[in-house]
Amino acid sequence: MTTKNATPHTNPALLLDNQLCFALYSTSLAMTKLYKPLLEALGLTYPQYLVMLVLWEQDDVTVSSLGERLFLDSGTLTPLLKRMETADLLARTRSKEDERRVHISLTATGRKLKTQAAKVPACVLSAANCPLPEVMALTQKVQALRSQLLQTP
Repeated sequence: MTTKNATPHTNPALLLDNQLCFALYSTSLAMTKLYKPLLEALGLTYPQYLVMLVLWEQDDVTVSSLGERLFLDSGTLTPLLKRMETADLLARTRSKEDERRVHISLTATGRKLKTQAAKVPACVLSAANCPLPEVMALTQKVQALRSQLLQTP
C-alpha cells in the first residue's frame, strides 16, 4: 500500500499505510467500537469481558495467573476486579495456604451471564464478514506476532 500524494522521495517504510503498528492500532479501535454496544447490553466493559472469558474457560484462578493470561499487571487488575466483585460477577478470596495469593471465582450471576454473552462472537464474525477459519488463522498470526515481539529485548 502507498499513499497517492506521497512525495517521490518518501521512504516507503515511513508511510502511515505501510505501518503494521497503525493497522493493528486502528483495527483495535474499530473492534472496540464494535464490541462497545454488545458489551453494554451485558453490563460489561471490554476489559471486564476479557476477565469473564478467562473465568468462563476456567473458574477459580489466581489474580497472578489471570494477569499473565490477559497481559495485565495487578495494579490494573485489582480495581477492575473490585468493580466486578461489587457488581456480583465474581468473588475474590485469599488463599488459606498463602495469603498473598488471591483467587478469583465466578458468582452465580457471573455464570448466568455466559449464556447472554454467547451471541457476542457471532456478531463480531458477522461484522467482520469473514469466515471463521479465516478469522482463526488471522488470530493465530497476530498471536505469533505478539509472542515474537515479547521475546525481542
